[in-house]
Amino acid sequence: MTTRSGETGHRTAASLRVLLTGGRAPVTLDLARMLHRAGHRVYVAESAVRHLTRSSSAVEQCAVVPSPRHNTRAYLEELERLAQDWQIDLLIPMCEEVFYVAQGADRLRAYCRVLVTTLEQLHALHHKYGFIQLAGSLGLSVPDTRLINSRQEWTEAQSVLGEEGDWVWKPVYSRFAAKVRMPTLITDDAGAGTVQEGSVSEKKHRHLRNDPPEEGELSSISPWVAQAFIPGQMLCTYSIAHEGQLVAHATYDSRYRTGSVGASVFFEQVEHEGALAWVRQFVQATGFSGQIGFDFIEGQDRQVYAIECNPRATSGIHLFHPGDDLVRALTEPETLVEEGRMVTPARGSKAMLMLPMLGNGLQQIFCQGKLRAWVAAWRGARDVVYMRQDIQPLFEQFAVVLTAWRLARSQKFSLTEALTHDIEWNGEQQ
Repeated sequence: MTTRSGETGHRTAASLRVLLTGGRAPVTLDLARMLHRAGHRVYVAESAVRHLTRSSSAVEQCAVVPSPRHNTRAYLEELERLAQDWQIDLLIPMCEEVFYVAQGADRLRAYCRVLVTTLEQLHALHHKYGFIQLAGSLGLSVPDTRLINSRQEWTEAQSVLGEEGDWVWKPVYSRFAAKVRMPTLITDDAGAGTVQEGSVSEKKHRHLRNDPPEEGELSSISPWVAQAFIPGQMLCTYSIAHEGQLVAHATYDSRYRTGSVGASVFFEQVEHEGALAWVRQFVQATGFSGQIGFDFIEGQDRQVYAIECNPRATSGIHLFHPGDDLVRALTEPETLVEEGRMVTPARGSKAMLMLPMLGNGLQQIFCQGKLRAWVAAWRGARDVVYMRQDIQPLFEQFAVVLTAWRLARSQKFSLTEALTHDIEWNGEQQ
């Protein structure tokens, strides 16, 4: 049985103390508000001093903790201390710090329930080549994907694969489409543009020879993949699973992004049985528990091909607002399994990150025929940061971006890298 988010349903009687990590992310802010609305007490642990949830009225207390990436031991010790001091019942990692939480999960479970699977399983899903191999072994549809371990293999692959079609090149450890190299779009006199991963196009594409990544960016420790380019529509999913059973699921369109292939800034719920069936089969086969997201391409043959997995919270969480039933999926998933229920968003749910969505809209002004579609998407979409009863995060986001911009400038990072450099995980301790 499927229950639409927003429908009247059972609400948990017990008030839990919930600790969220990754307070910088809009998904964490949104979930904190959902948990608070459902009567739970919310706490946040975050290594960034400025973050979205620090000033939210939905949060009881925030703590600044060591960087999980740069000081893992101290980070986990601090989480243990907070779990004891705040008498936490449930710890939910939200961003890439999930990999570090998994390393200390056994010790943390002495104090509270921890919504995380094993580090070994997380790594198999996060590694872009390992995930494709796993999904393919389960009989699920994935694109042809080749592992590139060295600059020599890169050069050889360029020669061989160039004759076989169009390819997308990306590091096996990356996020928000950072460093992705797409095929080049060849246009005729009728139009011009660049290829976006997942865009439908009848035009021809050509993969030009790429120079290999810089020294240190490509090795057997930090390999890349070449993945067959599939023209089609990009779809994303967000799910919550409990011991191989789906208890919440959303499929959404994310056609507006930062840059051509960057992070999504607009999310619209779509009904897609093919994507749901793919996710359900994968979750059952792996026995997964926790939050998980997938990126798909729906090819012109209507087949869905999974291209990446994110074993953590993703932006699909925004579509479940106001979130009473999603909270149940996180706090008491075993009850939903017993009831045979799976929570989905209300039909037509839309959400956006207003500031980057406005930036995307400025780009559409110069694209003939696209501005009208952008305006239609904007209308009725909820800004996930703004809430009249909880206004401070709206202003905090400017400080967050400014702090990240200063770090990016000083360290010669991209802005995206600056936002995640202290929490990202690239296979360490494997």
